[in-house]
Amino acid sequence: MILLSTLNARYIHCALGLRYLYAQMEELQPQTEIIEFMINQRPIDIAETLLDKNPQIIGFGVYIWNIQQTTALIAILKTIRPEIKIILGGPEISYETELSSAFPYADVIIRGQADFAFKSICSDLFNKRPLLNKIIDPPGFHPTLLQLPYAYYSDEDIRQRVIYVEASRGCPFKCEFCLSSLDKTSQAFAIDHFLQAMQQLYQRGARHFKFVDRTFNLNIKTSQKILQFFLSKPLHDLFLHFELIPDRLPDELKQLIEQFPPGALQFEIGIQTFNPQVQQLISRKQDHARTLQNLRYLEAETQVHLHTDLIAGLPGEDLTSFAAGFNLLTSLGSQEIQMGILKRLRGTPIIRHSAEFELRFDPSPPYSILSTRDMDSHTLFRLNRFARYWDMIANSGRFSSTLPQILGQQPFENFMALTDWLFATTAQTHNIALPRLFKLLHDFRPADADFSAALEMDFDKTGIKSRFSAVIGINRAELKTTQSAASRQQRHLNQD
Repeated sequence: MILLSTLNARYIHCALGLRYLYAQMEELQPQTEIIEFMINQRPIDIAETLLDKNPQIIGFGVYIWNIQQTTALIAILKTIRPEIKIILGGPEISYETELSSAFPYADVIIRGQADFAFKSICSDLFNKRPLLNKIIDPPGFHPTLLQLPYAYYSDEDIRQRVIYVEASRGCPFKCEFCLSSLDKTSQAFAIDHFLQAMQQLYQRGARHFKFVDRTFNLNIKTSQKILQFFLSKPLHDLFLHFELIPDRLPDELKQLIEQFPPGALQFEIGIQTFNPQVQQLISRKQDHARTLQNLRYLEAETQVHLHTDLIAGLPGEDLTSFAAGFNLLTSLGSQEIQMGILKRLRGTPIIRHSAEFELRFDPSPPYSILSTRDMDSHTLFRLNRFARYWDMIANSGRFSSTLPQILGQQPFENFMALTDWLFATTAQTHNIALPRLFKLLHDFRPADADFSAALEMDFDKTGIKSRFSAVIGINRAELKTTQSAASRQQRHLNQD
């Protein structure tokens, strides 16, 4: 028995990598099972579930979000059943491998793309062929050699979870904060074969497709074929997510994008920084003028839901520069701005700037930046809180009437003032119940009648089982709501 496993961040996430491994198992497939868990489950409970299946081999996908839990889990497994062979793969174990906390517990570690190597190692173990090395570095291969994994999404996956797909692997760009900078190039799957698999998923009921391609609009002809494929379907219940290069949007794509209705398309667009000196420093090539032109076009001329990314703590960027970039991005109308904090992903070249720019990272996952030459630790602590409150208030889509009044003419400065007040008042950045958040916002500007009216408009859309006047007059942290968490995209859509 071979088990393929990982610990996902949430139930809604589906491990595409495990399904790729399973698809390549050939004659070993009948002896192989995929079993997924979540990081909030206790390692000892996961170990019991795995051991009940009496496996001989367990392969784990190791990522930045699960390395600590996975290490605890395999330590338990090796203590109870040391004869079980543990094979590890994934980005968090593929670089600086010997330094990983999981390294001592693994029998084999596959660095890089493990699609074919995993099956080969399992065959060697079953045939009692000796393992010559603990660390395996598989040779490169073209994606078209792979058996596609999409048939191995279960009916439950299709009904309840995010379906991840990819039309290409790799990235030709060299942004130093990103693991994809280590790729030589982007390689495409055979598009007709890929679209046949998408058709099969669609026929099985899949309607939400999240493309994990790093550069969806790199090959325009391929992008056109994919968009045309989905435009041939009924569009009322489709949701498609793509990562786009911000400065590459030719007319051929625009004509197709404009045909999608509200709620059907989400574009994740990595801006990261608007500072040209910082862009050059981190090897990020981006046409500033064309990026702004494309963002304005998408906001004004299409129904696309825009999810844009900025990174705080990049070498060479100070708070003034970051604030200017944030203010510029808010003026362009993105429905969501993901404010990330720089992380030192294992293997990424960003580390080369550590001495000159005094980059200091948390030694524990997710290895977030703690201070730089241009942003001290206090500034980055504030920005971390800003990012959390921004996600809670702005990105959630719950405060569409209130947010413009919070931001005013100086979005970053005004939201930072709210951030500082919220933390001084609550000492919390998590576990703030929604009714309490409404009261806190009211207390931030209690004498502003227009602000209170906007809050009440937003409150009435939440379904909270209480009156606004009662909530702002008391300080109860827990009140029931009538709705579960709807998608952010739907909330933003309902604003129109």
